[in-house]
Amino acid sequence: MASPDVLFSANVERCFSRSAAAYQQGATLQAAIAQRLGRLSQPLINQLPTGPRADLGAGTGFLARAIEGRSHGPALLRVDASEALLEQERQRDSATPSKRWDLNQGLPTELQAAALLASSFALQWLEQPTTQLSGWCEALRPGGILLLAVPCRGSFQLWQQSALKANVPCTALALPNATDLIASAEPSLDLLHCQQLRFSRPNPGARGFLRQIKSIGAQASRTPRLQPGQLRRLIRHWPGPEQAIVWHVLMLVGRKR
Repeated sequence: MASPDVLFSANVERCFSRSAAAYQQGATLQAAIAQRLGRLSQPLINQLPTGPRADLGAGTGFLARAIEGRSHGPALLRVDASEALLEQERQRDSATPSKRWDLNQGLPTELQAAALLASSFALQWLEQPTTQLSGWCEALRPGGILLLAVPCRGSFQLWQQSALKANVPCTALALPNATDLIASAEPSLDLLHCQQLRFSRPNPGARGFLRQIKSIGAQASRTPRLQPGQLRRLIRHWPGPEQAIVWHVLMLVGRKR
C-alpha cells in the first residue's frame, strides 16, 4: 500500500493536471509574484557562473519566462511533476526545455552544480519543505543563485478562523514556517534579499474562494473533503467581502558561498 505522503503527492499532481488548461489565466497572484522575482533577478542573471539553470515546480512557466526576459543566457529547464502543465508551456514554445520530475525525490542529477535554481509557489507542496530547500541550496555551485517565493504560515487566517467558528476541519494546506525556511538556506547562502510580504485578494465568499482554488488545481489537502453539512456551516460563518483573503509570501534571493 502506498504511503500517505506518496498518495498526497499523486493527488497534488492529479489536481494540477486536471486544471492545467485554466492555470495560465487563473493563477493571477502566482503570475504577479513571478514577475516580482524576475525583477529581483535583474542585477544577477547575467553574472551567473556556468552551469544548469532551472525553474523548479515550473507549472506553465511564469517564473522561467520572467527571468529569461531579463537574461542573455540559456533558457531555464522547466521541472514539474505535471506533464499537463509542462505541455501548456510547450504549446507556447515547442523548443522550451522541460522535464517531468517529482521534486519530492530531490533534484534530478543534471541539476547538480547548478548556476541558478528558481522556484515560485511550489515548495509548499513538497514533503519536508525545509529539507528540500536545504538540498537545493547544496546543489548550487559557488556563486550560483537561488530565487525563491513560497506562501508561508499565517496565510488564510480568514479561512482558518471561519472553520473554527463553524466547528469544521480547515482543509487549507499546512504551509511552512518562513523562519524555518530561512534557517535552512542560511548555512549555504549569502542572503541578498529576504522579505516576508503580505498580499491581499478580494474575498468572494466561501463558495467563490474554494471555486477559485479548485479552478487552478490548488485544492489538494491532507484533510478529508468537507461533507455537505460541514460546507454549509463553513459558508454561514465565512465573513463578508469587507475582510480580504491574505497571503504571506517569503521572497528570498541568495548566492552560494
